[in-house]
Amino acid sequence: MADLAALQKGIGHEFQRLILLQQALTHPSLSPQHNQRLEFLGDAVLELCVSEKIFVKHPEMQEGAMTKLRQKLVREEKLADAARSIHLGDYLMMDKGFAQNGGRKSNSVLCDAFEAVLAAVYLDGGLAAARIMVEKLIGDCSETAAADPKSALQEYLQGKGTAAPAYQTVGEEGPPHDRIFTAAVLIDGREAGRGKGTSKKRAEQEAARAALDFITGE
Repeated sequence: MADLAALQKGIGHEFQRLILLQQALTHPSLSPQHNQRLEFLGDAVLELCVSEKIFVKHPEMQEGAMTKLRQKLVREEKLADAARSIHLGDYLMMDKGFAQNGGRKSNSVLCDAFEAVLAAVYLDGGLAAARIMVEKLIGDCSETAAADPKSALQEYLQGKGTAAPAYQTVGEEGPPHDRIFTAAVLIDGREAGRGKGTSKKRAEQEAARAALDFITGE
């Protein structure tokens, strides 16, 4: 197994109880003392950390959009890529035959190991340490997934040979100092989505996000 000091540097956490990390790196094919219980806990820790990050970074995002963004950030492929960025597969302890059959490169194995390691970090250093690991390894994914939806929608439509979308403000409510705007986005003259925000720009962004989710089936 590779040097655990290098792995801890990649994670962003130095363990006080190294046995936790060792268990997180133990695949079920090798030992009854494997990482599946840690994986169970890590799944919950990851959901909390990512949900908190989305809640804080995107104050105008509605619940449905927040849920969809979280789903994008914690899906198996994303977590496997995060695991590969720190060469997590090289550190996994598993049956030799399983490893020879590609076990160290498997998305599902890497995803499970990532969650197990996150749980180990949480148990060793608390929620603050878990937040650091999530920020370090999937923080950039959050920014990418939440890129300006108006630009993303326009690029998508251009790729399909469709005219650029049009936006309309279709509603305003609340007192002058605390207005909430509702915007609609039209594609080929037909409404494709609506969104609300504390400014017309933010309402249009949410409308574009809703339209993207609708036309891409997400």
